[in-house]
Formats: sequence, C-alpha cells, structure tokens
Amino acid sequence: MKEPEPGSGGRRKQNSRKSKGKGKSKGKKAMIWTGGSLAFLLVAGCAGGYLYYQHLNDNITSIDDDGASTGGFSKDRAINILVMGTDKRSGSGNKGYGDEGSVGHADTTILLHVSKDRTNATALSIPRDMIIDIPDCPTKQDDGSTKNIPGTQNVRFNESLGQYDRTPSCTMRTVTKITGITPDHFMVADFNAVKTLSSAVGGVDVCLAKDIDDPKSHLKLPKGKHTIEGEDALAFVRTRHSVGTGGDLSRIELQQQFLSALMRKLKSNDTLSSPKKMISLAESGTKALTVDSKIADIMKLKDLGMELGKLDMKNLSFATVPVIDNPAEKVHTTVVPDPTKAEQLFAMMRADESLTVVKKKEKAEKAEVAARLKGPKADPSEVRVDIYNGSGKTGAAQTTLTWLQNNEGVLKSSQLGNAPSDIKKTTLEYAPDQADQARRLADIMGLSGAALKPGKSEKNAQGLPAMKLTLGGDFKGAGVPIDASSKAPKDIKKVEADKVMCAK
Repeated sequence: MKEPEPGSGGRRKQNSRKSKGKGKSKGKKAMIWTGGSLAFLLVAGCAGGYLYYQHLNDNITSIDDDGASTGGFSKDRAINILVMGTDKRSGSGNKGYGDEGSVGHADTTILLHVSKDRTNATALSIPRDMIIDIPDCPTKQDDGSTKNIPGTQNVRFNESLGQYDRTPSCTMRTVTKITGITPDHFMVADFNAVKTLSSAVGGVDVCLAKDIDDPKSHLKLPKGKHTIEGEDALAFVRTRHSVGTGGDLSRIELQQQFLSALMRKLKSNDTLSSPKKMISLAESGTKALTVDSKIADIMKLKDLGMELGKLDMKNLSFATVPVIDNPAEKVHTTVVPDPTKAEQLFAMMRADESLTVVKKKEKAEKAEVAARLKGPKADPSEVRVDIYNGSGKTGAAQTTLTWLQNNEGVLKSSQLGNAPSDIKKTTLEYAPDQADQARRLADIMGLSGAALKPGKSEKNAQGLPAMKLTLGGDFKGAGVPIDASSKAPKDIKKVEADKVMCAK
C-alpha cells in the first residue's frame, strides 16, 4: 500500500498485484486513452507479454470514485470521462512554480464525451475560475468508513479538488451538478504528466502568432512553429499572461491547441510505427496518471482504449463552457455559466449530439420528423400564433409573448392563458399552408421536428387563422431553446482536433 502524499487531498492506492508463473509472450495492440493535467494520452502498441503487462499494472495508481460515477463505461452507450489536472507542485522539478506545499486545485478539467456510435466526440473545458456550487461529497476513508465532506456555495470550480480533503469524486459530483452528465471514469495527473508524455512522443508541434515571454510560466519562444517537450511543454500549457486577454479563458484556448497537436502526433505513423515510442508512452502514461479503481488495470484500460480508438479525430471538437462575467463583482476576476448558452451545450452533450457534422443513418420515421424543419421560412412579421401555457410554470405564456414581440419581431402573437391541462412536451400545431410560419417559429424557439404537429389551425380573436403553441414541461424560460439539443449556442468557441491553429 502506498502511503498518501502530503496534502494530496485523497487516498492514492498503488496496485500491488503479484502473480506467479510466466505467460506466453504474444503481441498485443492496445489503444489506451488516458489523460493528464493538461493532456490526453493515446497509447497504441504495447508488446511484451505477461511480465510486462504485470509491470505496467504495478505502475498504476488508483483512487475510489466513492459512487460518483455511472459504475463504468459500456460498449453500448456514450462514454464520458472526466480528465483532471491538479496544480499541486509535487514531483521532481516542480517546486519553482510557486505554491509549494499546496494541496492543489482542479487546475484543468475536461469532460470528454464520446458518442454512442463512436463517430464523434466533444472535449468540454470547465473554467477553473467559474463560480458554482460544490455538493456534499461522501468520501471513503482508509479504515472503510465514509466521511461526508460538506459542500460549499458560490465558490470557484477549482476548489472541487484538493481543498478540504476533496478527492476526484467530489469533482465528478460537481461536474454532474453543473452539466447533468455523470462521468463513467476519471483520470488525474500533475505537472509531471505534461513533461513526460510530451517527451514520450518526441515533442508536440505548436504554433505561435507572436513572440511570447512569460516570466510566470517560464515560456520564452519567438513566433512561428516549434516542437516542444518537457519543461517547455509545461510552460506552454501554463502560460496565460502573454496570450489573448491574459486570463484563464485564454489559457484554455492554448491548452486546447496543445491537446489537438498532441492528438495529431499520437495518431501519426511516426508515433504508431515506433516500438520505442510506444513503450515510452506506456511507461509514462501508467506512471503519470491516477485513475478510478474501476479501470485500474491494463486490460480494462485497453478495452476502454479500443472503444475510444474507433473515433475519427476530425470529429473531435474542443469547446469551453460558455460563461459571462460574474455580475456579483465590480472588478471581474471570476465568471459564471451563461444561463442560456451553457444549458444549450450541456443539453446537446446529454442528447449525444455532436458539434461536428457527422453522417449518420437516419430511420425513416426520424427523417420524416426532421423534414418538417426543412423548407422556406416566413418572415417573423408574418408569423401568427396563439400561445397557451401547459408548462405548469406561472406566467410562461406571457413572458414568451413579450420575448417574441420585443426581441424576435413576432408581432402577430397573443397569449390565451393556461392550456386545458399541463403537458410534458411543447407542441406547435399548424395547417399545411402555415408550414413556412411553423418553421420560422421553430427556428426562433429551438423546437425540434417532433414538436411540430401538422394538422389544422385555429381562429384567433380577430377571426384570422393562427398556429397554436402550447408550452410544455420542457419550457425553461423565454429565449431558451425548447429543445436545446437541436441547436448549438451561437458564437460558441471550439477547436477541431484536426485543424492547426496558432496562439495569438
């Protein structure tokens, strides 16, 4: 049993399985996706037989997930992995970065969502300075008992790890509270992971649009293309004062560029065809990472890696939780989730929708429903609709009417109070000759094709034909798309993994 490191904020259990006997030596190709403080690792090609397998197993460090996960990934559903990096200064050569002896924080956090059909993925960065509520965290102790670490309200997200003895399971619960997505697994690493993994692949290719000289991160590079590893790689992903606006959001963009470049290097023939690099990656990855106990085994990691390895990198998008300046501050040093855009993005991920365009086979029924949204759209000024409130939320019809008229130009609208009964899903009923109006209103309100009900219209107070919009339990507020999964937030920033970008 490996003793906890001072200030580690959790129990680190070192695998110590020892087996007698010698297995047959046979080639194994393992595609192992893991992640670190600022990096994902894809290890492909692990040879050497049973003894080497046992050696790698002994490298793995694990921590219990305290029941905060789904219980483990499955081949028949989407996969969600929480990749966490701590800013704890443990490890050789890291004392000079400041905060020596700190228990660390959730310095970099990425929720990786891989679709059920493995055709696409979204890597969602969660800003460390985002103000959120951290829930209570039941945490298993070394003696088998469970300690409840109380939650805190209105604090930075980075306090979900390390602080008050919070373990990765606390960060998992916090992410679930924020996004509505329960991770299957977690992976954690400190600064050394970036240094060792970038060196294991022979360096990562990055691009700078300007000279950078950041004394805080120790990065000093002229503009242009560079291949970086070790200390330079760590400095690159830590710098923020010399790029963008100089804040954490700019640093996230830099990290996403680095991760995209690392992914391209890992998938390149230069890496995959080199046994030396493969062994170096296997060693670095298993030593650098702390994983949850459910995947603390090379074969389990291999199974996970085989699933994730099916992904075409061109369909991997890096995105960041949409945020706005914290309205509670006069001088803005923190942010809060954008109340509209953030929920849209979370809903897309929950619904297994991609930020990239991926060809999928559609069933005839689904295609027919989707077709209702295709075709010409009327001008908002021509849309005539009566609004009923079947949501169970007081004032929903009136707030929607006000928003449609004042913000969207749908002036020929009226609200007629409560529907005969509450309904779960919002519906829009319309006559065939109102299809162009229905498509426009669906676009404005973020309605899915399933919400559109072709049929007949009703007469409004003036005796004119009008569509009938009945708000359902899925109504979240005026201006918030009804079916957020059907519509990506406007102007969302994302980085596609197969695109080369230069840091500005």
